[in-house]
Formats: sequence, C-alpha cells, structure tokens
Amino acid sequence: MADVLPYKPKPGEIPTDPGVYRFRDAEGRILYVGKAKNLRQRLSNYFAPLHTLHERTRRMVTTAASVEWTVVPTDVDSLQLEYQWIKQFSPPFNVRLKDDKSYPFMAITLADEAPRVIVTRNAKIRGAKYFGPYPKVWAVRDTIELMIKVFPIRTCSDASYKRAMATGKPCFPSQIGRCGGPCSHRVTIAEHRAVVDDFIAFMQGGDERFTRELTRRMKAAAAAMDYELAAQLRDKLESLDAVLNKSALVLPNDVDADLFGIADDELAAAVHHFVIRGGRVRGVQSTTVDKELDMTRGELVDQVLQRAYADAPDDDLPRRILVSELPASHDEFEQLLGERRGTRVEIQVAQRGQRAELMRNAELNAMQALVRYKTRRTADFASRSEALADLQNALGMDEAPLRIECYDISHLQGTNVVGSMVVFEDGLPRKDQYRSFSIAQTTDDTDSMNQVLMRRLARLDDPSEQVPDAAEIATGDGEAVVTSGPTKRRFSYPPQLLLVDGGLPQVNAAQRALEAAGHTEIALAGIAKRLEELWLPGEDFPVILPRTSEALYLVQRLRDEAHRFAITHQRKRRRRDIHTVLSEVPGLGAARIKALLRHFGSVAALRDATAEQIEELPGIGPKLAASVVAFLAADAGNEPETTNG
Repeated sequence: MADVLPYKPKPGEIPTDPGVYRFRDAEGRILYVGKAKNLRQRLSNYFAPLHTLHERTRRMVTTAASVEWTVVPTDVDSLQLEYQWIKQFSPPFNVRLKDDKSYPFMAITLADEAPRVIVTRNAKIRGAKYFGPYPKVWAVRDTIELMIKVFPIRTCSDASYKRAMATGKPCFPSQIGRCGGPCSHRVTIAEHRAVVDDFIAFMQGGDERFTRELTRRMKAAAAAMDYELAAQLRDKLESLDAVLNKSALVLPNDVDADLFGIADDELAAAVHHFVIRGGRVRGVQSTTVDKELDMTRGELVDQVLQRAYADAPDDDLPRRILVSELPASHDEFEQLLGERRGTRVEIQVAQRGQRAELMRNAELNAMQALVRYKTRRTADFASRSEALADLQNALGMDEAPLRIECYDISHLQGTNVVGSMVVFEDGLPRKDQYRSFSIAQTTDDTDSMNQVLMRRLARLDDPSEQVPDAAEIATGDGEAVVTSGPTKRRFSYPPQLLLVDGGLPQVNAAQRALEAAGHTEIALAGIAKRLEELWLPGEDFPVILPRTSEALYLVQRLRDEAHRFAITHQRKRRRRDIHTVLSEVPGLGAARIKALLRHFGSVAALRDATAEQIEELPGIGPKLAASVVAFLAADAGNEPETTNG
C-alpha cells in the first residue's frame, strides 16, 4: 500500500480560508463531509503518512478517490453548509443517528379545520405540532386525559368529526362532555382554535398564567357562593397540577433546554436526549450511533447536535443546550441556531448543581442504551448467526466457527506472566470452559503465546485427558478448580477458530504452535490493538471488517473477555505472591504479614509507607520496619500491569 494518496493536493493548493470539504469515492459518491476554520490545516491531517492515521480514518481516505472543498466567508457559513450537505447526501462515514426504539408523541393537527390531539409515532404529519417523545404510550394518554379536562379540544377521528358536522349530531366525546369541538355547537371554529392555542401554550412552557387565572376565578366563584363553578375550577386546577407534576422538577421554572447525555466506546455511542420545557422533562429519546471515524467527545457532540436539529422546527429550538463537552464550533453553532430561533441560543456544559445531576442521569440512561444495543447484537440468534457467517467469509473458512477460542497474555513488566483462554460457542461465552495458564519462564509476549498454545493444543491429542492439570485451570471467575472422578473432556474439544490478541508477531508465534502440534486445519487470526483489523498468517495486509458488521461486535466481545479474564487471574496471582515476598523478610511471620496488610489495606499503600509508619504497628520495631521498606523497594514486581494488547 502506497504511503502517499494519489489524489493528495499539491503543496499550497489548499486555501487557508474557512470552508467545507468532501471526500468522494471512484463512483463519485460522497463518503465524508467536514468543516474547517482553516482548510489547509485540517486537510493536512488526512494526508499524513498512512501508518500514522487511525485505522478508521485510514480506511476512509484509502476508499476515497478525490477530495474537494468549498470556501465560505465565515465559520458560521461553513457550519451551515456542512449541515445541509450531511442532510442531503447522508455520507456513510459521518455520524448517523438511529432511534433506540420508536417513541410515541403527542401531536396537535394544526392543519385541520378543527385541530385535534392524538397519540402517534408518525413524526411527519403535515402541519402538526409535536410534544414529546414520551417513554411510554400510557404517559401520553394520561397527559391528554388530564389536559382535555381544562382545554377541551377535539379528540375524535376525522371521520367522526365530518359525520357529526354533516348530520348536526355531536360526536360521542362531545356528548359526554370530553370535547368542546364545533360539532357540539357550543363553540365556533375560531373559539375552538383559541382553546387549541391555549393548550399548546401550556404544553410549551407550563405557562403559569393559566393556573393564576383559574385560581382567581375559583376564589371569585367561592366568594359569590357559586360553589358548583368553584368546584369545577378546582378540578381543573388539580388536573393542571397533575400534568406539571408528571415530570419531576429538575430545573427552575423558566428554563427551556435540551440536554444530551452520551456514552461511547471505540465502535458505537448512545445519546440520551432530555427535552426540558418550563423546568420539567417533557420528552426523552435514546439514539445510537455507529462511529465510522475515530473522533473525540467534542467532535461526537458536534455531529450529534447537527443531526438533532437538522429537521427541527425553528420554534421548537431551545434557549439552552446542555452537553458534557463543548464542540469546537460551539460559537458558530450558537449563532446559527440563534438566527433560526430569532433569539439567542446558548450551548453550555452541565458542570454543577441540578444540571450536573440531570446530566449524570442522562449519561446513565445512555450507558444502558449502549449496553442494550450491543447486547441485542450479540444475544439475538439471527445476529449471532450473521456474525459467524461474516467471520467465515472474511477469513475464508470452509465452515462457520461455531467454537472460537481467544488468547491473551498479561504480566507485570515481565513477571507473574499468565495466559488466558476464553471460549465462545455459537457466539455465546462458555465460562465453564475458560482456562488460565501460569508461565514460569519466557522471553517476550510472542514466546508466552507460543507456550500457551503448545500446552493447550497438546490436550487435543491426549486420549487419556479427563481433567486438566489443576495448576493450569481456573473457572470463569479466575478461581482454581480441583475435581475428582471422570469429567467431560471439554478441554480436548477442537476449535474451528483461534484468535490471539495482537498483530502479526503474535499470529506468527501461534502459527508455529499449530504447525508443531500438527493442527494446521484450525483457522487462526490476530486481533489488532484497536479492533480494526484481523491479521492472518502469511498475509501482508489485514482483513478489515465493516464497521457495522455483527462479526466485528463478536470479535470485540472476545477480545474484551480475554483481557478481563487474563487480568483477573494475574491480579489473584499477585495477591498470593505478595505474601511470599513479605515472608522472605527476616523476622516477619504470617501473623505480622496479615497485620500489615490489614492495617494498610493494600500492597500499594504498604509500599508507599515509611519505616516510621510501619513501626507503629504492635510487634514491629525500627529494624524490622526498615527491612520491610528495603525489601519492597527492591521488589521488581511493583510496576503497573500490562498486557500484550
């Protein structure tokens, strides 16, 4: 692969003005749209040596066949043009928001002669005014039930309304007093429209003028001894109060804001959006994002906001947008949204108080949405089948890898080296078949990987293998297991695919083990550090799995589980070994070792302690305390743990 892209612009050709750039493929399809305050400075990042680029960026620029740019007068213009092009072309490498699920809305059909309020999941009704989305259908229906007691607008279907107007017989809701529509002949079209306007005004901000007016009229009716009217007004006040209290008060009453909580990992992100009007949460929505390019949290916020407000009506834009991190172009974004809204729009970080508490709640919901999104992809049978089929095709295997084993190495700067083996069958973890390996002597990670696989592959050809060596086996929690009596020969089950955590060096070490054991029929691949590529033995270039493929999510789970299991076992080994290290200190017996660890709470705290602090313990004098400090300072295993991935 050439390290210089053939379509790289000549030096000085790219202007230094603000503008918008587009990468296109050979067929002219737009792959990515971006903006820049300085086009030359921004685009130079894409044309750096390919090996220095993040894999996702490298894949985009190598897929592209050309780049073009448009210079604009100001940064705001660049934001607006980027906004329009992303909406128009839907580039595959830009962020794409997908609803976590279909949420219900409350809609007012303003385009109708006599507008009505309905519950709908259709967000594209012509001329409709929307409120929500709401988390549950019953929440919308309850709100409507309470609201029409105060603002009796039409709820009947269009067919019922037309029939009632043609026959002169009111619709059923009107007959029972639940609608004050024109078909009841109690109000005119104009009067009904005024009630609709009041309904909308209240829902947009919980306008307190309605509660003040109802309270004044109720007191006046009571003073005039019109207790029946006073009771009716009291019931309406209770209905309004119930609507206001259906959403917890999270911010002051005059706050209209949108709050975005984000949780993300290397491959995906989830966004939880709180719509706050009049200080109360009026709607919630979760969306998921497939991250096609490597991006910072600020860049992710930038694209999330663009997509969130691309189609939003100008009168629905909030006065304030709360995020966890400001995007680089927040000033331009504020100006653009402010021009659309007609008044100033602020983008702020929720740092303290009630806003920060609500942001934590939104981020918790976003994290749960991300977990649900990834779990659905791995737990669903169809998704698992698709993942295994994709792996089979990508790796050129004759059959789907129904049993996959993944290996990782963990150590403390070359000491306490352990290997882990995790097993997935039919795309699901089999924790009862996990294994861990203690490695006494090794030269490096590749040698450790070779040793682990040689010991594991030897079990495939051992006809007497009933129970693996207890020193080499651990449960899914990392605990050693000793069993008695015959057991199933699970350790001798052959995998269809071996995955090793690492690049080509680890793959070559694993290939040597397979060849030495005579099991070259087992497919082999190495998982690169950032999970962007799979290295195969004897290949010069890696296999790139599509970013949205089920196979990539399965590979990620295998890698993460192998890391977790290796580090868990390594930490348990370290806790056992520290007793051995301390037992070598002259005069320090088991009781004193136990007292030291109980007093200081951890080995790290004990290493940081001074001799004076140690000798404060009963039974430990100055000489013994000095010996402990010297011993721990000389211990080579006091560095943070690392893994080969």
